[in-house]
Amino acid sequence: MLQTVDPRNADLHVNINGVMYPRERAAISPFDSVVQGGDAVWEGLRLYDGRIFRLEEHLKRLVGSARALAFTDIPSIDELVHEIRKTLDANDMRDGVHIRLTLTRGVKVTSGMDPRLNQAGPTLIVLAEWKAPVYDKRGLTLVTSSVRRFPPDCLDPKIHHNNLLPSILAKIEANAAGADDALMLDRQGFLAEANATHVFLVTGGVVCTPRTDACPEGVTRATVLELCREAGIETRVDHFSTTDAYRADEMFCSGTMGELAAITRLDGRPIGDGTPGPMTERLSALYREAVLHTGFDIFAA
Repeated sequence: MLQTVDPRNADLHVNINGVMYPRERAAISPFDSVVQGGDAVWEGLRLYDGRIFRLEEHLKRLVGSARALAFTDIPSIDELVHEIRKTLDANDMRDGVHIRLTLTRGVKVTSGMDPRLNQAGPTLIVLAEWKAPVYDKRGLTLVTSSVRRFPPDCLDPKIHHNNLLPSILAKIEANAAGADDALMLDRQGFLAEANATHVFLVTGGVVCTPRTDACPEGVTRATVLELCREAGIETRVDHFSTTDAYRADEMFCSGTMGELAAITRLDGRPIGDGTPGPMTERLSALYREAVLHTGFDIFAA
């Protein structure tokens, strides 16, 4: 699976520390911490008809991750909202947009990993692109990766950081196997998440998802569990193995970039009957209804 390129994105303006730059001139310093060591935090947001779904939850996670990494001079929620709105206005965007929000520790006075070398405050990058949900809703294929997710005693997944090499290595394995994405396990061999999304199983009408021991506390994941509660659908959050996935009735993934999408094959084996199942379709419809009728009105703020 390779994302398609929207030609409208050729003329984007990118917001770097409050200044709008044409795409071809948007750049950050080689002394910036994200270049030096991936020292940054990020969020993915999606704009639906002028509203950003679960904006407050995303921004709180960004700020919380920056605090966990001991960033200084972290922008306020109001400042972040202002810069997002400025970016969308500059690009005349109102719908069908994905926003990549990145906050780095900032520019260093000289190269090195010591945070005391950062004396200029953080760098905020707001990148908004015309981008529809990226996953094929007819069903995705996954392969189990050899790359394991970190537990909290190695690198706490509650920090939504830019050190994405494990995910990239897993994606390389998926590409080599001809699959859409990779399923990643924790160090004990339980399901963690896919390389870019959270995963769910459906067994006997119960919607199951792994614990967040070795994966981020996903905003879309939390939304799915909330939608289940509201609809009276039983859920289970626990440890699950690949065997649980192989014998599940359905499997799907969730994420801001791709919304909800069925997983119909894992490691060459069909999940259920190998087509998107009724629970996946029901929750996809409930999710679509939620994103279209709720959310933060970014232009009325």
